[in-house]
Amino acid sequence: MMRHTVNEEISLRTIEQKDAEIIFQIIDESRTYLRDWLGWVDGTKTLADSEAFVEGCLGREKDEKSLTAVIVSQEKVVGIAGFNEINHSNKTAYIGYWLGESYQGNGIMTKVARALTDYAFQQLDLNKVEIRVAVENMKSRSIPEKLGFKEEGCIRQAEWLYDHYVDLIVYGMLASEWRE
Repeated sequence: MMRHTVNEEISLRTIEQKDAEIIFQIIDESRTYLRDWLGWVDGTKTLADSEAFVEGCLGREKDEKSLTAVIVSQEKVVGIAGFNEINHSNKTAYIGYWLGESYQGNGIMTKVARALTDYAFQQLDLNKVEIRVAVENMKSRSIPEKLGFKEEGCIRQAEWLYDHYVDLIVYGMLASEWRE
């Protein structure tokens, strides 16, 4: 179980089954906004879909293949972030994140991504963290860029987004670079 303080207002904690209802509510309220870049939104139609998502997250965490956390800002769940995939053999992890529309523009996600990167290197003893972002998603791309991640390349047509493919930019950070 992870509980990680980001700052005095923001924290991360491992997702729990009790979070399914608030997660579904945030998705439902931000559906149009989230749909621009997240291909799973249309598949989240009911509370049962969010409950199944949480159950899957807990199973992957138990197998140490991922770590999904709720973002808590001012004591309220506002989104999700974590490691979509952890590869212990190669000591790598991929950060993924989303935030409800009404919580955007306050620097929350940059702080969360910084905290997750610290956690990956200090607590999980990983060597590399990646963030993959759609080429045209400038808001999301600004996060790894602000944190000093290096742009490593573009994976063409890497993700199906409802009716078209999108290219993903891969940003990477090595533990040795992060310490500097």
